[in-house]
Amino acid sequence: MANIETSGNLQLRPFAKSSDRRLKIMVCRLNSQIIAAIGALLFMCSGSVAAAHPAEKAKPAVSAVLWTDPGDIRSLNLFWGPGGEKHQPQQPVEFLEEDMNGTSPKFDVRDAAGKKWKAKLGLEAKPETAASRFLWAVGYAANENYFVDHLQVTNMPPQLKRRRAHGLTGHDGDVPNVRLQRLADHDKRVGDWNWHNNLFYGSREFNGLRVMMGLIANWDLKDENNAILEDEIKSGARLYEVSDVGTAFGTPGKKYSDKASKGNVGAYCHTKLIAHIHKDYIDLNFPRRPSIANLFELEWDFFFHQVSIEWIGKHIPRSDAKWIGSLLAQLSPDQIRDAFRAAGYSPTEVDALTQAVISRIQELNSL
Repeated sequence: MANIETSGNLQLRPFAKSSDRRLKIMVCRLNSQIIAAIGALLFMCSGSVAAAHPAEKAKPAVSAVLWTDPGDIRSLNLFWGPGGEKHQPQQPVEFLEEDMNGTSPKFDVRDAAGKKWKAKLGLEAKPETAASRFLWAVGYAANENYFVDHLQVTNMPPQLKRRRAHGLTGHDGDVPNVRLQRLADHDKRVGDWNWHNNLFYGSREFNGLRVMMGLIANWDLKDENNAILEDEIKSGARLYEVSDVGTAFGTPGKKYSDKASKGNVGAYCHTKLIAHIHKDYIDLNFPRRPSIANLFELEWDFFFHQVSIEWIGKHIPRSDAKWIGSLLAQLSPDQIRDAFRAAGYSPTEVDALTQAVISRIQELNSL
């Protein structure tokens, strides 16, 4: 008999050894039945799931493209850009809605041919129009951008919601100094890409793009300004582009205000592209660290982000810089001038910017 345990006046009756054996047998049988039931249930569930979700066909591989051979660069028309004369917007346009994304005043319109465009006002309108043409000319993806000095807009509200739009919308639907942008036919934006974590990091083409950002001085290098584009009709390549280059052709980094930074032609023309030349690498004068005033204005996120991307202009292989320089060198002075004429710059500004770009290209080709 098993030992007896007592608690006060209560006496507990022990189980006999034979009873213990019977209990163990019952538990084992019960466990086996439970396991069998669970197995059957899982089998039925797996069958129903398989029936509900038949095996999918393997999707075709999608290639990622950052750069394509531009072909005969000397034959490109930089006045009309990637969209050409044929794709230019047809006036008048109809106001659709205001776009509150980003910092520049923007709104959507539909032109007389039924095409939808993004209209941008303010300091970025001219620089972005010119900058996109230089990227396109050397093989990088670029949106179709056109500058319109007077855009006729029907149903234009007397005032936009964004405060920065005040004084920029003109009168009676006559809106001055507008950049109109649209994607190429059938292209759809499917995501953003990151400067540091991407499929092209370290490649010649990626390093060439880093140099291009310095050449045009486009310092607002946020991931949201980088687009991944996919053709809605044809499956295949995904294009990776810098989709917003509105801070180009000004200072090499944001100063104490947008007005002092964006479109500052004088600052652009008086800044060299290359800061240091090493045996195998170069450092650009770009992007410059933002002013400490940004901290006092509580723009902490912007300040520390700009500090974190300083590497984009540093430690670029000389061979890759020379490669992109050799492509840029194929542009004639007239082609460079056309890019700025298309963007609405004055004749004096066109001449100054043309000489500045030529000088920067010469820096690259002297490496």
